[in-house]
Amino acid sequence: MDNIKLMINGMEVEAPNGATILEAAHLANIQIPTLCFLKDINEIGACRICVVEVKGAKSLVAACMHPVSNGMEVWTNTPKVLDSRRKTLQLLLSNHDRKCLSCVRSGNCELQKLCHELNVTDETYYEGEKTPSEIDDSAPHMIRDNSKCILCRRCTAVCDKIQGIGVIGPNERGFATYIGSPYGMGLGETSGVSCGQCIAVCPTGALREKDSTEEVLAAIADPTKHVVVQTAPSVRAALGEEFGYPIGTDVEGKMAATLRRLGFDRVFDTDFGADLTIMEEAHEFIERVQQGGVLPMITSCSPGWVKYCEHYYPDLLGHLSSCKSPQQMFGAVTKTYYAQKMGWDPKDIVCVSVMPCTAKKFEIGRPDQSAAGVPDVDISITTRELARLIKRCCINFVNLPDEGFDDPLGESTGAGVIFGATGGVMEAALRTAVETLTGEELGNLDFTEVRGVEGIKEAVYQVHGMDVKVAVASGLANARVIMDKIRNGEADYHFIEIMACPGGCVNGGGQPQVPAEVRNFQDIRSLRAQALYKNDANKKVRKSHENESIKKLYSEYLGEPGSHKAHEILHTTYVKRVINE
Repeated sequence: MDNIKLMINGMEVEAPNGATILEAAHLANIQIPTLCFLKDINEIGACRICVVEVKGAKSLVAACMHPVSNGMEVWTNTPKVLDSRRKTLQLLLSNHDRKCLSCVRSGNCELQKLCHELNVTDETYYEGEKTPSEIDDSAPHMIRDNSKCILCRRCTAVCDKIQGIGVIGPNERGFATYIGSPYGMGLGETSGVSCGQCIAVCPTGALREKDSTEEVLAAIADPTKHVVVQTAPSVRAALGEEFGYPIGTDVEGKMAATLRRLGFDRVFDTDFGADLTIMEEAHEFIERVQQGGVLPMITSCSPGWVKYCEHYYPDLLGHLSSCKSPQQMFGAVTKTYYAQKMGWDPKDIVCVSVMPCTAKKFEIGRPDQSAAGVPDVDISITTRELARLIKRCCINFVNLPDEGFDDPLGESTGAGVIFGATGGVMEAALRTAVETLTGEELGNLDFTEVRGVEGIKEAVYQVHGMDVKVAVASGLANARVIMDKIRNGEADYHFIEIMACPGGCVNGGGQPQVPAEVRNFQDIRSLRAQALYKNDANKKVRKSHENESIKKLYSEYLGEPGSHKAHEILHTTYVKRVINE
């Protein structure tokens, strides 16, 4: 593709043909502010924050949408431009709940940041009537507060375009317009899947997860309770962003040290649960292949994906693995095997999970998730909630030493840690399944064909004289493509991994929120995933079936993968749901 030359603020800039003014300016290290724009997701040019002057144009143009051309002259910071942006912000503030001190996004709000940068100090400049709004807290995982909504439509775009669900969108017209579900339904009444992708892209505090940090502190303070914590693989690749670390920094050691200083009785790793999931899932897959079970078998680690399947493909639930997710397996083992070893009553154990995923808040309340007669997991908090908890408790995260997890439920392998990236579950399962079937040690443990952030990946591996065809999908719009193939009899896969969030858990709805100015030009999914693959490569043990604590769990308690006891504790059932019920 030929490059073209244009002038921006009097400086010659070279940009690819077809680029927008926004992209060309970025190449010249000139930042043009945006609010509604998200590359490849929401490209509607609605907010007008990104307006610039272009020689010969009758009016200011939206830089996010306007293509560059040879000889174009652009100015991004003229008085006319800056005045327009300020007026836009003043108008947005006129219909905005300005109680910033009590807002969860204060200090990390894109609207607030723009107001500071453009010197908008009079938030009542256009004071007047406000659109009536209400709080929707009907969903188990999130709260929608439309008094903080700026109608940027990022949330509706990601729900419709990326997830293919579309349970939220604009309602009414003109000044009365608001974002909500059809027919006045609460979000909890829809067939939403709790993925939280709408929260991840919201520039303000209009969408937020339900906060459970006070419950965690109360449990820790209760002397009658044994409070254990588990941390999901991808949390270690993102938590550092909340404390100034670059995107994709692995802060596993500091995370473990922090959790210990918060007062948890045991600091464990969900990666142990991931290794356990592989043992059960690989056994289930092999059994289905050898005994003519339902194929393709599809992973069940992602609760958002599971709920999606229950709503939209209830006729295909037999394809789902019956394995609980790593979070739930960990909780189940904690309150059975570990409780027995420690002499603790399961009722006195509080299991807290730290997850990249808001759907985990829904999952802990699912039926058939109480192996010991009490919930497998009691409280699930997001990466963001953990960061808030650390700050609230005044722990100096950056200066903490690196520490490890407690034994035995803190021991894990490289296979467990890559669960956090799309394709990671598939790769971990293949490491164990191939060696189990062949009885031979793999020379190369890296199944690179299923790595990467592409929405759909396919590969064929020859295993024990058989061509095993696999597929990996992330983002529910991509899941729909795969599931339609299965429903129509067009798929000949054996094993499929599906994650609700695009890129997998590294891009979960509970991860640190990254502003559009970063999202538009950096692939945060790849950066975080790289941290997990590096962690895997540095592990002494990289295969789930070689985890010594897992071996001990089976020898002392479960017997063998797929045993009756393993099924009672580690496996689950599903619910046939309908749309919007």
